[in-house]
Formats: sequence, C-alpha cells, structure tokens
Amino acid sequence: MTIQLEVRGAGKHHPSGWALRDCDLTVDPSTVTALIGPNGAGKSTLMAAAAGLTSLTTGEILVNGRRVVRAMPPELGYLAQDTPLYRRWRVADMVDQTADLNTRWDAPHAARLIDEAGIDPDTRVGTLSGGQRTRLALALVLGKRPALVLLDEPLADLDPLARLQVQQTLMTEVATTGMTVLMSSHILGDVQDTCDDLVLLQDGRVTLRGPVDVLISRHRLLTGPPADPAALGWLKAPDVVEIRSSLRQTTVLVSAPPPGLPAGWTDQPATLDEIVIARLRATTQPGHTQEGAA
Repeated sequence: MTIQLEVRGAGKHHPSGWALRDCDLTVDPSTVTALIGPNGAGKSTLMAAAAGLTSLTTGEILVNGRRVVRAMPPELGYLAQDTPLYRRWRVADMVDQTADLNTRWDAPHAARLIDEAGIDPDTRVGTLSGGQRTRLALALVLGKRPALVLLDEPLADLDPLARLQVQQTLMTEVATTGMTVLMSSHILGDVQDTCDDLVLLQDGRVTLRGPVDVLISRHRLLTGPPADPAALGWLKAPDVVEIRSSLRQTTVLVSAPPPGLPAGWTDQPATLDEIVIARLRATTQPGHTQEGAA
C-alpha cells in the first residue's frame, strides 16, 4: 500500500517554543483522517509544513515517498484556516487565477462544484456568504484534482447546513477519486460522521491514533460509588485514561474493558466527545483524579 503522507520525527521551533516536537504520523491512502487537538497543539503548523509553506527544524514529511522541502507537491491541495480569497475579485477571476497557477487543473470539475454551491461566477467574492466562500475555496482546491488534501478547520465558521454541504462534497470526492484527506476540526460530531481515522495532537505530539469506530468501541465508561483512587486497584493502570470523583459517584474512562466489575459498578460505551475531552484533561499520570462533578 502506498503511503500518501508520512511524518517522521517532525519538529518546529519558534522563539516562543516548540510548535511540533518528535511528531510521527502516517495517513493511509483513500481515507479521511481528523486531526484533533487544543489550540496551540501544532495542527496548523503540521499542515503548513506538509504543504511546503514552512520548514521544519527537525525531522521530515514525505508525500508519496518524496520529501517536502519548501514547495507544495503538485498532487497536494491545501486550504488554510483563513480561507484566502480576494474579496474584491469576481468568482470567475479567482478561478482563472487559480488555473494559471496550477499545472494540474480540471476546469469543468471546478465549474461544476461552483455551480452546485449556487455561486454565480460573476459575483464578487466579498458578497458571498461564509458557506459559499468556503465552498468556493474548496472548489479551487479540488479543481487541481489533488491526490492528497489538507484542510485546516474548513467547517469552523459554517452553519449546520453549510457544514453538511461541505461534508457531502468531500465524501463524494473521496468516493469517486480515492483521494486522501487530512482535516483538522474541533467539531467532534462532524468527525464521527465524516472521518475514518482520528489523530489527537497534544503539545506537538500524537497522543492517540486509530480508526474512529475502533476507538469508540474500545473505550468504556465505568461508573460506581464514591471511592478513593487508591481503592481502585482492580483497574489495570495502563488502561485508565481518567478518574473523576464527586460526592455522589466515581467515573472512570478506560481504554480497554476490564474482565469484570465489582458490585455497584456499571459499564457503558464512551462517546467520542468523552474520549477526546478526557484525554485532553488527563495528565501524563494514568489514574490521575480530576476533581469536580462527574
């Protein structure tokens, strides 16, 4: 199987500190992978480096086996978080400019995507709605027929209907072309509906990776009576993601179901939101107690 995107020991150092540090990641072909993490985790830096827009301090990034060095690979499409478009230009002008800048360009395909978005080519970009601007920017990215697409928060400022329309466009492209997508997002519901794999980035490193459905099925939420963490010796420490205690109950998120539960404890599937939020809260010490309401 050809690896579309491979990140090896990537590090990016700024005067303020490391944005990426010893980051390793493999994105499989023809998949949609969600890149999740708090602000400042390094998501945008990783995507910009993969697109050849910024250099790494350490490590390397490869697209189709070729190292990315301050130039965007021709088979890669990249949509930055700020959706860069010239607002005073007509839509048709943006299309013509993009076509001139790319050696790979499918004009009928781009025109069809723009038409499906209900966008008049003679319209000024600045008069478009937020959803239309995102769909225009996506059409310009997809018009070059990329094999790999990097999308930095493409759904962040969209209303639910616009998000659904953008998701449908992406899913259709993946199904019909086999392209690979790496997409950063804070909207976990969209991740579960759209993405095959999830990557959690924290402090510039990958701390969780796997198929979304496998991660959900593997994690369990255990609920029982109030208990001191020291009394939870029946839990396997490596499996404990987070322990939260209140006056009424104890809740434990584990990455693998225990073989049995003591009396008074229940076991239920964890949601993707619960998994990601617990891992973002948890310290590096397994079993660390988080105070507050469970």
